[in-house]
Amino acid sequence: MPRTYLVTGSASGIGRAVAERLQGQGHTVIGADLGGADIEADLATADGRAALVTRAGELSGGRLDAVVACAGVAAFDPLTVRVNHFGAVATLEGLRPLLAAADAPRAVVVSSVASVHPVDDELVEAALSGDEGAAVAAAEAAVERGEGRVIYGSTKRSVARWVRRTAVTEEWAAAGITLNAIGPGTVVTPMTRPMLDDPEARAVVDTAVPMPLNGHAAPEQVAPLLDWLTGAENTHVTGQVVFVDGGADAVLRGDGTW
Repeated sequence: MPRTYLVTGSASGIGRAVAERLQGQGHTVIGADLGGADIEADLATADGRAALVTRAGELSGGRLDAVVACAGVAAFDPLTVRVNHFGAVATLEGLRPLLAAADAPRAVVVSSVASVHPVDDELVEAALSGDEGAAVAAAEAAVERGEGRVIYGSTKRSVARWVRRTAVTEEWAAAGITLNAIGPGTVVTPMTRPMLDDPEARAVVDTAVPMPLNGHAAPEQVAPLLDWLTGAENTHVTGQVVFVDGGADAVLRGDGTW
């Protein structure tokens, strides 16, 4: 049965791939991005987040079957905090009432295997407490001390932990809404292409994210997981961070997850 999806980050990368996959199956997809989408909104700002929610309600007729929060950036900059954590959380929390109106509501956010890398604990805790000002300040401090590289992984860990905490609450699980995250490894997108085209940068990436199974992924190889997690057939998987990383998590953490 056709469903209605909202996909953020739909203009490129994983967001575009999953939107095209869903549309190819006959579903209605409302795309959201900075430009070139049904909803043009800047998720780094409060106004942009509010505009996304308002416009989504208008375009969906007040009901969404699923939300796929793909929008993200990887800058060594506080912008990454505003988009990757607070933009994603605002998207999911703001659209939850539209999901609650559906018969088989599903939601998923894109985290990353970078969530298992060293992080800035102060940034993560500030994000999880909902204090955007403090999280941005922690990111600014990381940049000042030459550790801006930890910002991306910190935001991906914080949003993954938010999923774990939130998925089992009355507002989500008790309302029948599944909430999960995925953790991609290195995916070849416009965001990663400049690094992967530089041999020295590529070597650094491959050391940080070792992918013994089939190497780097294309967005189209990640989209099927998002498709399944947000489909009506997913009745019991919730609160999970599902890695789609060519084995990187297993290489980096071994059996430590258990």
